[in-house]
Amino acid sequence: MKKWVTAFIFVLIIGVLGACGNQDSATPEGTDKEAASEPSKEITLGATAGPYSDMLSKAIIPGLEAKGYTVKVIEFSDYIQPNKALDNGDIQANLFQHTIYMENFAKENKMDLTALISVPTAPMGIYSNKYKSLEEVEEGATITVPNDPTNAARAFNTLQDEGLIKIKEGADPLTVSEKDIVENTKNLVFQPIEAGQLPRSVDSADLAAVPGNFALAAKMDLLSALALENMLDPYRNIVAVKTANKDSQLAQDIKAVVESEEFEKVIDEEFKGFGKPEWMLNR
Repeated sequence: MKKWVTAFIFVLIIGVLGACGNQDSATPEGTDKEAASEPSKEITLGATAGPYSDMLSKAIIPGLEAKGYTVKVIEFSDYIQPNKALDNGDIQANLFQHTIYMENFAKENKMDLTALISVPTAPMGIYSNKYKSLEEVEEGATITVPNDPTNAARAFNTLQDEGLIKIKEGADPLTVSEKDIVENTKNLVFQPIEAGQLPRSVDSADLAAVPGNFALAAKMDLLSALALENMLDPYRNIVAVKTANKDSQLAQDIKAVVESEEFEKVIDEEFKGFGKPEWMLNR
């Protein structure tokens, strides 16, 4: 009986070892490890609904798909959720904000986000239904301007570029306000209002300084403005990623797509009036 039990155990051990050997030979060494280390080609990008969602779908996603990615886009209706989704990993990158906003939001919400690359951006414009040119602007004309400091600074910089006001020497162009104005040649009357209401104010005020994203949302033609902002790069929209992923393969591929000639061609054809960042103008 002992002999039979010993023989049975011996056969069982041989069978188990043989099964392990067959399993090892069926899976090439290192295959599972290599597969696990490969970055996913299925990604999700975020943008606010409108021109920057369009920029993703028309100018960026085709280039990523050519590199083998499968891309899903989530559209957001506010400026808060896109960064929250990026921070918690629901999306891998977003396009809707400029650097100043991103840095302030990340600091206030204890996030670690990075501007990967700036993209062509709809500029602020000076619009009017009363005047056909800025030369026609009369003494004491009213102009609506954004009531938030960041966009107000853009309005005052644009008015200075057009010779309607002069800002004191040494003022930071990113933070200038009405109190920094030292000359107001037409005695313009400034009427600060919420930025989203600026397109409607074109009908009631003599002039209106309307940020590009709000102008486009209101179906306004950027090229119909009496003047367009000479935008500073910190105000240009950026593709943002988590700082931990700024050197990832996906980040490198997004930059390569945005820096491509194909991307700029789509911008020229589909996004007329958008101001290009310095890197694109100087290459």
